[in-house]
Amino acid sequence: MLDGPTGKMMRMTMSDGADIAVYHVAPAGERRGGVVLVQEIFGVTDHIRDMADDYAAEGYEVLAPALFDREHPGFEADYTGPGFERAVELARTLHPFDLSLKDTQSCIDRLKDQGPVFVVGYCYGGSVAWAAATKLDDVAAASAYYGSMIPAFAAEAAPRVPVIAHFGRYDRGIPMEGVEATIACAHPLAEVHVYEAGHGFNSDRRKDYHEPSAELARDRTLTLFRETAG
Repeated sequence: MLDGPTGKMMRMTMSDGADIAVYHVAPAGERRGGVVLVQEIFGVTDHIRDMADDYAAEGYEVLAPALFDREHPGFEADYTGPGFERAVELARTLHPFDLSLKDTQSCIDRLKDQGPVFVVGYCYGGSVAWAAATKLDDVAAASAYYGSMIPAFAAEAAPRVPVIAHFGRYDRGIPMEGVEATIACAHPLAEVHVYEAGHGFNSDRRKDYHEPSAELARDRTLTLFRETAG
């Protein structure tokens, strides 16, 4: 983690008129572009805020929307127990996935007039990031970490912009056959990387944190963003 700016929560009006919280960080130094950083199912946690600060330290203005604010304002959960169960309920039952895409688009629209906009997401957000590369407007490139819906999305449509996907070989929630099927799609604008790690390997708050994989995935993400115009 690089030393850099820290952001603050603000309110943004989304396309459906909802007013939700968004973590915003201004870029350090010369502005490279914008990043929409999409949360795990656990909300805009301290880990997600740290990731946003890290991208801002690299010169990106970052917006991380609290996607579940309509259903559960201020939601942040641990990785086990009742918080985990509530996170699963929000992501799988209460909150429409398409609404997460619309909120991502609202954040892109907020940033796009000042330069290229990139999307990066983790877990649930990884699926959003891949879908953003296939469906949303004004996305320069995307980086999708261990999104369980990516194999299905890859089978449905090709990405319209460059996207990289990061999977852990030992992720018990995303079978390797799905990852291999994603690779077999051979979409021209997509790269799929497999790491010797489990699910959530990017988060140092989780038991499956794997520092070498996290650092490599981060380097690949920053390289993609810079090569794509960032």
